[in-house]
Amino acid sequence: MPLIALCAGDGIGPEVAAEAVKVLKAVDAKHRIGFEFMEAPVGGGAYDLFGTPLPAESLAKAKKADAVFLGAVGGPKWEKLDYSVRPERGLLGLRSELDLYANIRPAKMFTPLIDASTLKREVVEGIDMVVIRELTGDIYFGKPRGVEKYEGGKRGVNTMVYTTPEIDRIARVAFEIARKRRKKVCSVDKANVLECTELWREVVTEVHKEYQDVELSHMYVDNAAMQMIRNPRQFDVVLTGNIFGDILSDEASMLTGSIGMLPSASLNGKKGMYEPIHGSAPDIAGKGIANPIASILSMAMMLDYTFDQKQAAREIEDAVARVLDKGFRTADIYSPGTAKVGTTEMGNLIIKEMQ
Repeated sequence: MPLIALCAGDGIGPEVAAEAVKVLKAVDAKHRIGFEFMEAPVGGGAYDLFGTPLPAESLAKAKKADAVFLGAVGGPKWEKLDYSVRPERGLLGLRSELDLYANIRPAKMFTPLIDASTLKREVVEGIDMVVIRELTGDIYFGKPRGVEKYEGGKRGVNTMVYTTPEIDRIARVAFEIARKRRKKVCSVDKANVLECTELWREVVTEVHKEYQDVELSHMYVDNAAMQMIRNPRQFDVVLTGNIFGDILSDEASMLTGSIGMLPSASLNGKKGMYEPIHGSAPDIAGKGIANPIASILSMAMMLDYTFDQKQAAREIEDAVARVLDKGFRTADIYSPGTAKVGTTEMGNLIIKEMQ
């Protein structure tokens, strides 16, 4: 039986996770895949119960499972905790312990939501890109790190570091995905001033020799940030490191109208953790107005990448598109003339379209 570790998390995490699970169970009823779920607390709620954002039992379940689904973690309640036990350390711990080095973040414009973007229609219409972000290296994990006393004050230190094998394996993921799309990879770095990313460019260029059917270009991260606003349709697959990918993928999400629309997958081969790219949004938690579509589409990515259920994945994606075509919107993507619905109703509408 396919086994999924469910880490609902904090804030709106449990609400959007519940809708995603509901949709997946509807898929399961139709296709008879036989999914089983294990609850695995992670984040601030886990800290409240167990004194750690990543309990040993939750980590064990995540390692045992075929895939992990995460809602969202964090919130103001836990901001004063020591850095080592903040909710986000649970998320980073899962990525590190499961060696989920390849983060895949698609950004696709749904035609009915063009007017929800803050950019002009002619700029965002037809956007269909995917950001491939290396997830287990870079400045988030490099050492030395920390805050220390320094000349009457303090000094904060973080280290940007990559090795040839780390760059090699994420580059191959990008080129393989590009082969199934428009066969274009733009590798983003800051090779003109950062030696670490000079190595990045060197290794990506070397790997590209094995993928001559794919077009490779290089772009400095500051220019890439500008180009995503100026001409986002030029991008197909964007390959970059951890910190640049964190920033650029959030920028790409807002091109499409709402961060509540975009899913993600963090992979090591077939093993993956799937999550919406949005945060825990504690200001709207419990109000029943959060957008569950990113979580639901994350489940579609799980069906596709981990379980090879591509037809089932497309059924979810198509159902989401039809619901939007019919004018149903959660608060974050609402505009006059459309029908505003809550979290649960949006999940129900998507299931209805699937049936």
